[in-house]
Amino acid sequence: MAGGAFGDGGNEKRAHLYEYRITGYFIFACVVAALGGSLFGYDLGVSGGVTSMDDFLKEFFPKVYRRKQAHLKETDYCKYDNQILTLFTSSLYFAALVSTFAASTLTRKKGRRASILVGSVSFFLGGVVNAAAQNIAMLIIGRIFLGFGIGFGNQAVPLYLSEMAPAKVRGAVNQLFQLTTCIGIVVANFINYGTEKIHPWGWRLSLGLATLPATFMFVGGLFLPETPNSLVEQGRLEEGRKVLEKVRGTKNVDAEFADLVDASEAARAIKNPFRNLLKRKNRPQLVIGALGIPAFQQLTGNNSILFYVLRNWFEVVLSEKANTLGYVWVMNLGRDLEREGEKVVVAITLALKFGQGAPIPKGIGIFLVIVICIFVLGFGRSWGPLGWLVPSELFPLETRSAGQSLVVCVNMIFTALIAQCFLVSLCHLKYGIFLLFAGLILIMSSFIFFLLPETKQVPIEEIHFLFQNHWFWKRYVGTDADENPGHA
Repeated sequence: MAGGAFGDGGNEKRAHLYEYRITGYFIFACVVAALGGSLFGYDLGVSGGVTSMDDFLKEFFPKVYRRKQAHLKETDYCKYDNQILTLFTSSLYFAALVSTFAASTLTRKKGRRASILVGSVSFFLGGVVNAAAQNIAMLIIGRIFLGFGIGFGNQAVPLYLSEMAPAKVRGAVNQLFQLTTCIGIVVANFINYGTEKIHPWGWRLSLGLATLPATFMFVGGLFLPETPNSLVEQGRLEEGRKVLEKVRGTKNVDAEFADLVDASEAARAIKNPFRNLLKRKNRPQLVIGALGIPAFQQLTGNNSILFYVLRNWFEVVLSEKANTLGYVWVMNLGRDLEREGEKVVVAITLALKFGQGAPIPKGIGIFLVIVICIFVLGFGRSWGPLGWLVPSELFPLETRSAGQSLVVCVNMIFTALIAQCFLVSLCHLKYGIFLLFAGLILIMSSFIFFLLPETKQVPIEEIHFLFQNHWFWKRYVGTDADENPGHA
């Protein structure tokens, strides 16, 4: 892959002068901001469990409950196929993709911290409405509030972490977002495991406890510093330098601060950052960061497993009382690479043993669960964290908030579509759905290998220079690089 030389410019000559120490102030800021991932993770973990709880289904989806009871002893691909039920899951992501554009404006004009606070408040309201829901309409309204919260949080948190982190540890810092997402999933599954035994309102407790991570996020956000990049972009230069000195733990920040000032001057000249994304010089960031990576992250099929598959399979393979606690622990301890082979193995096994109207052998069932765990483990090491890290660092400051909004929008579009369509696809394609995902993983792996340059330890305000010497992107970058950005 391409990398190394940054091309012509000037900023690149100062990168070796950057100084930093890991301070307690820096750690506090990153840990608090990363709590935004817990909102996303809690919803991922809680949704699939709640939508399979008998008390929840009896109250809102009695037809699905009756179908579930009729097929309780069978292995059925179509047990939970109901478009209104899946709308309960996917409506959150449709709301998130709409809200991310408002989040972009707020993030750019008022800062990353403002979006984090707004997101936590909206998520809190969603948890309250869902816990008190008396009908499907209230459920959907609550999900929309939750979606707004995720839209704002997912837009601002990866940017915040990328901008606060020194170049040499940016990858590790940004993975805090994925870590808290996974912690949210683990906590949600533990909660579901306990609340399922509380009849008939245990599901309300599961949904209502979404207010806890939102509260932690809001209270912590009140004490967060704004990022130096955002402060400089807003023209608050003196304040930006003070924050930079504090998070870097040194007064010797002249080189990095000079780069921030240069980047902010270009950013303030851009009148329409979304339109600027369409220019040829920004084509690599648009294609890779805003379109390819967020779409492919969801097309791995991982969220389909989190939403639906493991819960259903634990029921038919092990017992009605089994939950997904085991697989989420494995997922969060993952240290492997994601491969398409696990999907092929799953598809072959299902083709031979699943959907015959009778329980499959317990040994084969356990094998299926283990293979899926390996797949999710790989996702937690690759497309999971890097699907948020890489886009957040690719865009120059002038288009960063707009670019991140498009990242969240595309991600949520595909999340919502897969959430809405997976069960009906599983019902009709059966094991073939896993072969489809396996083929997509081959395509996306090639996409990354050939088109994404290595960004490790490159200062965030210099990453866009990498494309100037890339074998493919150099034909686009620089074509209109000297064009007056004020006309963008």
